[in-house]
Amino acid sequence: MNVAEWIIVAILSTTLLLLLILAIALIIKLINLSKEIEKIVVEGQDIAKNANGIASNLKGMTSIGGTIEMFVDKYINPKLKEKSKEKKEEKKDDGKK
Repeated sequence: MNVAEWIIVAILSTTLLLLLILAIALIIKLINLSKEIEKIVVEGQDIAKNANGIASNLKGMTSIGGTIEMFVDKYINPKLKEKSKEKKEEKKDDGKK
């Protein structure tokens, strides 16, 4: 090999070495970033759960919210359950015929 070829090989190998080092550093940074993103997502889920709890507490504390909730629990839900049982029985009867 003559000198020009050695110079080209040396330049290419140093460039490849630098790109390899930069790629490894970038991968390490991306892994750390993904860990931080995971922490942020967990915090966001906790905040959402707390906000949902606060909203349900406020709904129960307001006079109209508590009244509506009681009305739904005592009157509407039992009627809906009865109707769904009747529909199931009708389907069973139709299936037997």
